[in-house]
Amino acid sequence: MSVHGDVDLGHTVAGWTGTTLAGLGCTAAGAGLCLGLTWGAWLGALLLVAAVLGTWILHLAGWGKPSGPRPAGQWDWRVRDAGARHGHPGCVGCRLAGRPGAARGTSRAHRSPVPRPLSGSPVGAEDGPRTARVPAGR
Repeated sequence: MSVHGDVDLGHTVAGWTGTTLAGLGCTAAGAGLCLGLTWGAWLGALLLVAAVLGTWILHLAGWGKPSGPRPAGQWDWRVRDAGARHGHPGCVGCRLAGRPGAARGTSRAHRSPVPRPLSGSPVGAEDGPRTARVPAGR
């Protein structure tokens, strides 16, 4: 178990690269504006564009991740996404790149199961109480 608990935080090569470039771009643009250096503001703007394009390219190359949680074996930031070649369902970046899985809403990547209510009627059903039932023994 990590410091953050047992969750998938989505740390990926694409994410770290994009965050670093965007941080440097904001710093350069802010310093350029405060100091009155036009070239500093333009350098920051170029770094922000590089952050967007670099993150997108790395995501398409498999160094990002699909939306939603991943299986625990793929939580390490150095693991490549095997389903990136086919496109992630609902992914704007994959759709812009013309990936077939993004357009159809299908992918060969791992899908996590949909959570189900503990017992009784589904949550939000009109015929029952709106509280979740807890199984005996918990």
